[in-house]
Amino acid sequence: MLAKRIIPCLDVDDGRVKKGINFVNLRDVGDPVEIAAMYQEQGADELVFLDITATNEQRKTMADVIERVSSQVFMPLTVGGGIRSIEDMQTMLRAGADKVSLNSAAVNNPALIQQGAEKFGSQCIVVAIDTWWNEETEQYDVMVKGGREDTGLNAIQWAKVVQKLGAGELLITSMDADGTKNGFDIALYQAMDEVVDVPLIASGGVGKVEDFSEVFQETNVDAGLAASVFHFRELTVDQVKAHLREQKVVVR
Repeated sequence: MLAKRIIPCLDVDDGRVKKGINFVNLRDVGDPVEIAAMYQEQGADELVFLDITATNEQRKTMADVIERVSSQVFMPLTVGGGIRSIEDMQTMLRAGADKVSLNSAAVNNPALIQQGAEKFGSQCIVVAIDTWWNEETEQYDVMVKGGREDTGLNAIQWAKVVQKLGAGELLITSMDADGTKNGFDIALYQAMDEVVDVPLIASGGVGKVEDFSEVFQETNVDAGLAASVFHFRELTVDQVKAHLREQKVVVR
């Protein structure tokens, strides 16, 4: 059995790690290099960086952040936010990212997934899917633009499409669970399990160590991602891994 991964997520704005709720009321959490080094010390398996104000100028800043982090930290780095072209991907990969994450751009231009996979390899291409449960249609809808716009796309069907186009990994965020600290949306990941074969990263809802063991025991996701609980020291990565070992979940 492959070891399950624990992944902190760092939102970057103007070269600093920030954290807010739904991208508002942002609080400065600190310097990306220092925070990344702390997570490496705790035993994080990977880091995800999201450029939350992804203008062209910010992307230049983001490339600088990734260069600084990758020179000090030796674990896989995934970078997302505002990546809209092969050139954007190349910029981040050259800066030291191991993978790039596409979200709104993948919906707007699905061919970009295939182009990226062909040029850099599927293992480099992560498609992020933000989703919420639509009561009226009884389906998980795909949300874009930082969760502000409902595309009406069925998230389960979209996951099948992006896998076929060459995505090597999917980062699935439940907007229903996000920020609640009530645990991962187990039903969502069980539904995803049935239709995709590529690795799945679960995101949204972590409040306690048991949330990680639940998602790994109840679904086939490969990784659990969290932000606030790690940034504000409510949990550490080593605490999570110690708990998972007790629960007989294989971790690195």
